[in-house]
Amino acid sequence: MSGQTGQDAKFFQRGKIQEFRAELQAAEAKDKKFMKRRTVLKKIVANITMGNDMSALFPDVVQCLGTPVNEIKKMVYLFLMSYGKAKADQIHLAIPKFLEDCNNHDPLIRALAIRTMSYIPIPVVTEALTDQLRHCLKDRDPYVRKTAAICVAKVYTADPRKAEKAGFVEMLRDLMLDPNATVISNAVAALSEIGDRQDGVIFKLNLTIANKLLAAIAESSEWGQIYILDSLLRYVPEKHSDAELMAERVVVQLQHANSAVVLTAIKVLLYLMNYMENRRLMDYICKKMGPPLVTLLSSGPEVQYVALRNILLIIQRRPSVLKNDVKVFFCKYNDPIYVKLAKLEIMYRLAREENSREVLAELQEYASEVDVDFVRKAVRSIGRLAIKVEPAADDCIQALLELIETKVTYVVQEAIIVIKDIFRRYPGKYEGIIPKLCENLDALDEPEAKAAMIWIVGQFADRIDNADELLDDLVYAFLDEAVEVQLALLTASVKLFIHKSTSSRAKELVHKVLKWATEDIDNPDLRDRGFMYWRLLAVNPRVAGEIVLAEKPAITTDADRMDRGALDQLLLHTGTLGSIYHKNPETFIRNAAGRALADSPALNANSRAVLVPLARIQLPSTGVSIPGPGPVEPHERKPSPPPPAAAKPAPPIPSDDDHDGDDGEYEGDGDGDDEDEAMHVKGAAEGTDVDPYADLDNAFGGYVADGPRPMGTLTGKRGGDDDDLLF
Repeated sequence: MSGQTGQDAKFFQRGKIQEFRAELQAAEAKDKKFMKRRTVLKKIVANITMGNDMSALFPDVVQCLGTPVNEIKKMVYLFLMSYGKAKADQIHLAIPKFLEDCNNHDPLIRALAIRTMSYIPIPVVTEALTDQLRHCLKDRDPYVRKTAAICVAKVYTADPRKAEKAGFVEMLRDLMLDPNATVISNAVAALSEIGDRQDGVIFKLNLTIANKLLAAIAESSEWGQIYILDSLLRYVPEKHSDAELMAERVVVQLQHANSAVVLTAIKVLLYLMNYMENRRLMDYICKKMGPPLVTLLSSGPEVQYVALRNILLIIQRRPSVLKNDVKVFFCKYNDPIYVKLAKLEIMYRLAREENSREVLAELQEYASEVDVDFVRKAVRSIGRLAIKVEPAADDCIQALLELIETKVTYVVQEAIIVIKDIFRRYPGKYEGIIPKLCENLDALDEPEAKAAMIWIVGQFADRIDNADELLDDLVYAFLDEAVEVQLALLTASVKLFIHKSTSSRAKELVHKVLKWATEDIDNPDLRDRGFMYWRLLAVNPRVAGEIVLAEKPAITTDADRMDRGALDQLLLHTGTLGSIYHKNPETFIRNAAGRALADSPALNANSRAVLVPLARIQLPSTGVSIPGPGPVEPHERKPSPPPPAAAKPAPPIPSDDDHDGDDGEYEGDGDGDDEDEAMHVKGAAEGTDVDPYADLDNAFGGYVADGPRPMGTLTGKRGGDDDDLLF
């Protein structure tokens, strides 16, 4: 084989079309053993492989199709597959030879002919292929039948409605009962490809066919086993016992040497477990899934990464699969960074009270690595571990303080970010470490870390003696900070003023920050929050304190969990790109059909509660005729009369472009004059007996802010307009 490859290397030289044409014409005269023709065609195929355009030789190469040598026929068919679509005006020259080869006594030639025709999606070729493909689907040789099954999928891609009219889909369905396992797997592959199209037929299995497919798995190739196992997702068990019996037959495939077969078997088992009620059997299946997944981690880094991304989904749905195998996911020194980060996430997911010390010790080791991104993730994982496992919180805090002592800038910043979350998770427990955090204030240069430290200073301003000094230093560059930091400074300064309302420095600080936020900042979120705080403090500082310092909900790890319905959907794509991206294929593959659990009497109550409905594209009606009575057409509905104009809701805030009495929606000028708004604010202030600025020592005096008109002054609500926007 190696000698043959070395001899063929000489053909990979750029040649001229005129020379090749002359050689082909010369070979017709004296070439009894077709050696010259074979040599020229090898040169042409080599040039096609190198990317050179050989389409000008189309009529000359087609003449070689009648040569009774299989090697030459294969090269000619390869040429036709490459240029048949581009030479649609000359393809009729090859059709008679195609039809002749479809009736050849050699099954290899018959299969080669229909395969080549299916690769040329031109109407004239497809028309000629239809009858021949129908015969080949019933051919006596299994090689021809299995090739014809794949050709049906090609024809369906070129012209779906024509393939349905010709009855090819029904013939594929019949091939699933073929005595040959390879034919069965190819028929399943073709039907799966057709069923995965949004405009394709719906491919479902019943119990009889599913059992027949399972019986064919043992004799199928690895690819055939993958297709057959994947097709079992189209079977919806009606009884718990059906799902349990099928799962027992699929479990055997977990011992397969091929990683793709193992992942597909796990996908089928996870699917069937939604329809099972035997808890002991489910625990047994989970126990059997663990070792094959661990074995995948001994493969190369690419296979490891695929396995890790799938494991991350599996343990969120079935944590018992790998609950005792956290050590398997400890990182090795030579792991690529993408493998290390994936393992880090799984370690956190598998962490619990029993193994928290081991996990924490491992994370501390990672925090001293050289890779900055990996160290950041490790430090953040220590904080997440403290939030997730309460008994380990003390050890995690101590570990974070030790990391802060290292004075490594990015380590300190990540530690402060996670400590802020720990303060919220365990209020009143670890505030004693705040002085140590304040010592590192000057080392913070990233927005997220700055915002976290500012939140700590503002939240615990009553416990930090020099909180006003610290905030005053931080506010110095307010206008140049990132929006995230500006928002934190704004809220922290208001908290400081509420905590220390008698401090003149706090009053000056909050007045300065609010004035910057409302006058010098263009960001609407920041400006609106500044107006809101200003109005709160102006009207009633006590109520403002109750709102701003309200008890915050404790942070939990629920936010780390994927939505159960979305998780069940993603697990149906285990072993595919969807499980690596953690996205459903229809979001990144054009015309891909989604998957979801199907409802049935056997479906678990918990799974039924989070079912995600799937909507298929409704195609316009075509000329496909089905015998039997058709569906009852619904009566055409009369359009509902529009609501009266008086009931139409009005917008809450008039814009500068509104006109007088437009559609009767809003009363008044509607031109947004500043004087009208100022009069409105002034009138509201005069209507009260107590001056809202009296108890603030003129901290907010001399400043009048324009505010939106209260909702109560408008007619109706906003619901109708919002509903229109949703559609």
